[in-house]
Amino acid sequence: MSVENYTSIASFGLFIMFVCEMITVYDFMIDPPRDIEPAAKILQFISIGVAPASVLAGVSFIIARQSGSKFISVMIISGGIILFVGMMITNNMVENIEKTYLVLAVTLAPIIFIMVSIAVIASGVLLLFTKPKKKRMYY
Repeated sequence: MSVENYTSIASFGLFIMFVCEMITVYDFMIDPPRDIEPAAKILQFISIGVAPASVLAGVSFIIARQSGSKFISVMIISGGIILFVGMMITNNMVENIEKTYLVLAVTLAPIIFIMVSIAVIASGVLLLFTKPKKKRMYY
């Protein structure tokens, strides 16, 4: 396997990790046993999970543009779909969260990352329909 395959797999795994972290913290804020600072936790999860995942998806997209790899495009699309579904779940959980935890980061993060997931899916679809370039023969 090549580097772009590994970066797309890592991106996929980080998207899954971010969605799991967000669902967990939103579920925790519904009935919290102790106080937390939700904005700091969400910013921490963004910097650990979705920011590197988006960068890795972009890097694998840029590297694979020349070859038009189907595997990489499927990994990028599936990572975007997982991010979209996870953010829809967290967006539905916002209405059940206690009022003290409804800060700007809690209410806006799912909406922002729904838009990010649409961009990730679009880049994967664009890569899916990219034809590989012919190799030139130099004689």
